[in-house]
Amino acid sequence: MLAVMVVKRVAVIGAGAAGLSAARHLVADPDHFACTVFEQTGNVGGTWVYTDRVGKDEFGLPVHSSMYKSLRTNLPKEIMGFPDYPIPEQERSYLPAKDILQFLNDYADHFRVRERVRFYHHVLSVAPKAGGGWAVRTRDLRTEQDQEEEFDAVMVCNGHYSKPFTPALPGVDSFLGATLHSHDYRTPDSFKGKNVVVIGAGPSGMDLCLEVALGGAASVVLSHHWPEPINTRFPDNVRQAADVARVMERSVEFADGTTAPADVLFYCTGYLYSFPFLSDECRVRVVDNHVQPLYKHLVHVDHPTLALVGLPFYVCANSLFDLQARVFVRTLKGEVVLPSREEMLADTEREMERRRAMGMKNRQAHMMGPLQGDYYSELAALGNLDSLPAVLTKLHNESSQRFLEDLVNYREDIYKIIDQDNYIKAN
Repeated sequence: MLAVMVVKRVAVIGAGAAGLSAARHLVADPDHFACTVFEQTGNVGGTWVYTDRVGKDEFGLPVHSSMYKSLRTNLPKEIMGFPDYPIPEQERSYLPAKDILQFLNDYADHFRVRERVRFYHHVLSVAPKAGGGWAVRTRDLRTEQDQEEEFDAVMVCNGHYSKPFTPALPGVDSFLGATLHSHDYRTPDSFKGKNVVVIGAGPSGMDLCLEVALGGAASVVLSHHWPEPINTRFPDNVRQAADVARVMERSVEFADGTTAPADVLFYCTGYLYSFPFLSDECRVRVVDNHVQPLYKHLVHVDHPTLALVGLPFYVCANSLFDLQARVFVRTLKGEVVLPSREEMLADTEREMERRRAMGMKNRQAHMMGPLQGDYYSELAALGNLDSLPAVLTKLHNESSQRFLEDLVNYREDIYKIIDQDNYIKAN
């Protein structure tokens, strides 16, 4: 008697880089998987899709993209491709966002993913079914028709740069100027002639501090809690200050006792993980931006057919998405057997203990940076796969250091990867 091949239905939520990568590995194996990608906009590319819109989209949903008009990548293209689909060669290493968006569109077409995407489909709820599997309820935004379907597995790929985090600052209710989160920033025009306080010195804070300073702001204060001043070259109209201690009507007082006039409070304070479509029965908790309970930042410990792809940050993102997708797909096929629930929880706690010993807090639970090489190796070992090339981590670290050393000029650097372990700076 011939064995009957059971094809598993898998829902992928989101058609950004993570969702495209997830779908690419499902589409490649039609004997085992039938894939449906739900995307609430009309485009692939997720956060790389630029729109002038802020606030709500044409359907009344929050605008997903945080892309601003002039954005260039803050990592070189040499480490931004997929393992089996690199970014095409060109002289520059740091590319404009439109080039990355085109690259993702080409990727979707090359691997025939686009035809699996249901555009303008908003996911309303995901809930586990009593007998196994998942009930996924969606709305076609154009027809306003709701539909519920059953899937064997779900890969959540909705990104984590769409729900802004805005800290509550003492006295902010008395402020008479304007406030803006980087999520809603598009161009520096409204900052011309203004005294701007930029709150936060992560990648966006540093970039946008530079952009509004060069774009005509009268003064820019970069407020942050780094223990020492950031040792990079800023324009003459930029100074650094400690955390905001108090906001007044037209000025700000900092924790170091200094003050500055303020026409605009510009929040570059990051984002929150958000999964509003996951039902309570999914038992996904986000506590201080730590998403739990996940094994290897990916697989739900209690529902191992649910994966949350792309949570780690300060990583070589597209290569990571690809690796995570391949590992999860192998678990669905039974080629990889996950440890017991107790072992997965213990492994997760050991990793958190390591992070705490390094001085990290819960909100940094998914931050990789110097830990990314270890994470790639652990994930690859789980999936019985080759790890990502060491050169990716090395070049990522080099680029991050150059960002801190020379914010104004680092994007002029040009790199070439020589082999799995080595790169050169070509200028």
